[in-house]
Amino acid sequence: MSIDGSAERRKQPTQTQTPSTGNGNCGISSMSLANRLRLNPNKEHKPDSYDDLHQLEFSPLLFSSLERYLPPTMLNGSRDLKLQYMRDILLRYSSESERTRVQRHREYRQKIISHYQPVHKELYTMQAAQFFVPSFLKAINENTEDSFRSIMAEPAPGIYTFEMLQPYFCELLLSEVETFERWVIETNFRIMRPNTMNRYGCVLDDFGLETMLDKLMEDFIRPMSRVFFPEVGGSTLDSHHGFVVEYGTDKDAELGFHVDDSEVTLNVCLGKQFSGGELFFRGIRCDKHVNSETQSEVR
Repeated sequence: MSIDGSAERRKQPTQTQTPSTGNGNCGISSMSLANRLRLNPNKEHKPDSYDDLHQLEFSPLLFSSLERYLPPTMLNGSRDLKLQYMRDILLRYSSESERTRVQRHREYRQKIISHYQPVHKELYTMQAAQFFVPSFLKAINENTEDSFRSIMAEPAPGIYTFEMLQPYFCELLLSEVETFERWVIETNFRIMRPNTMNRYGCVLDDFGLETMLDKLMEDFIRPMSRVFFPEVGGSTLDSHHGFVVEYGTDKDAELGFHVDDSEVTLNVCLGKQFSGGELFFRGIRCDKHVNSETQSEVR
């Protein structure tokens, strides 16, 4: 299982749509310095939840993350006021083609979710005590660099290994994925694979696990990434791509060297009985050579 957490990159706007004052009208006004987004997030602010607004063009988690960048004068405003302000900014700086793509993907997911019947419904909401081992939960609850390092090994700079998931959770997840794959075959439903490199596997978000994975990233991964990956936006992860890929003699045999399209990646080894499955890290590539061929002398 892999979960790629992404940090959205934003620009400061020069004007915004002002909310209605009660007469049903909205106006466009120049944005003063006092109403511009902050350069750095207010880490002490607890943002509102937007989980009930899945009909919006953007992820609810994105709004919660962006709220920490709101000007101080808006932080204590109503959720509707903040939502309209943030939505206007996001719409202004996202292309129509991107919004169309997101809408089509939302419709694709909804079609799956309306037809596929989960077999392990307990997977679809975060149940930390059943999902995580006690040592991991203790480290997260203490929420300090020392507590995180106490459960980790660092085999190479910037790569951390630690025990995280209960066997119970892994068994349920594997069973759910296998059931979903059978449903895909039986219904002849054409699904999107996790990436262009894998012919087997599935995107966990696409059949209903998005909300649970949002909580996983926000409450359990982001506290650690804030400490260990601050230079790449580890404290502001606000989107993810959660998926499972499958390897076998009659499936994909391997995945060559590549660069993950994410700021932070969580890799989990799942399986019953198998050999192999090693994961190799070759370092960080510069922006110029992200998509170039791997050379033997490159590390």
